[in-house]
Amino acid sequence: MKKIFIHLFILLVSFTSFAQKKHHTKTGIASFYHQKFHGKKTASGEIFNNQNLTAASNYFALGTKVLVTNLKNNKQVFVLINDRMAKHTKRLIDLTYAAANQLEFIALGMCKVKVEIVNNEVEND
Repeated sequence: MKKIFIHLFILLVSFTSFAQKKHHTKTGIASFYHQKFHGKKTASGEIFNNQNLTAASNYFALGTKVLVTNLKNNKQVFVLINDRMAKHTKRLIDLTYAAANQLEFIALGMCKVKVEIVNNEVEND
């Protein structure tokens, strides 16, 4: 019985570790904000600036710093999640023009990205 408990415990710890890791990394489509949002208030209360390295996402908490990787060219940029996207969007993240430019997908409008949590300063939103 003790042996079964130990195996179940190891299995549970392994699954929890996998689930946490999966939650911290997500793959999907990135786009970038239209210029018309420049100067408007974000969900976090900050004023949106297309030249800052920030982003909107419905998958990550406000205040979370993430590393975004363009899966086509492996370019990377760190951004802070400070806004939300439309509720029914299929995109993972909307980046500022500055962040999209660093990832080199401005001409395409969208690209497939991997987003990894670097830190999570704010847990509630």
